[in-house]
Amino acid sequence: MASRSYQVRRSKTGLGLFATKQIKRGAYIATYRGPRITTAESDRREARGARYMFALNKRWVIDGSPRWNVARYINHACRPNAKPVGRKGGIVIVALRRIEPDEEITYDYGREYLKSFLPDGGCRCAACRRKQAQQRMRMSSKRRAKLASQHRSIIDNYANRDEKPRLSRSSVANKRFQRLSSCN
Repeated sequence: MASRSYQVRRSKTGLGLFATKQIKRGAYIATYRGPRITTAESDRREARGARYMFALNKRWVIDGSPRWNVARYINHACRPNAKPVGRKGGIVIVALRRIEPDEEITYDYGREYLKSFLPDGGCRCAACRRKQAQQRMRMSSKRRAKLASQHRSIIDNYANRDEKPRLSRSSVANKRFQRLSSCN
């Protein structure tokens, strides 16, 4: 009996399906398995928190919740290495490109799924994590530059003075009183 070309392991987004051997482009990886249910039943189950629904068409959905459905462990990626294909009334996952050993197997869930389950645009695939990290780096460097310029201006303002201005308690209280009385 041939050993499987994949293994369920921990990934950055939870559990994931990883290649144990090299998988050729166009090769069969797994079948999305589970009971076939109507879309109405699928909607009821999703309202209760079910997430492993795979729509076959407008009428039928595969409920991939059983743990023996290994295809349920395939995570989303905006740049996937596999894709779901309809075959004989079911869904199989095939490789889009060569997948190296220890590489996570991913496919694109589609915009509708992302809008429903990740409303804040919180895609956590590798490509999106890299893009978000680059944006954070740009923002943090801009913020550092802004803070440095503010700090320099404060130092320059006080450089010409002998002493920093200090407010006594009474002057602070007077300012608060003036603000409150101007509001009325």
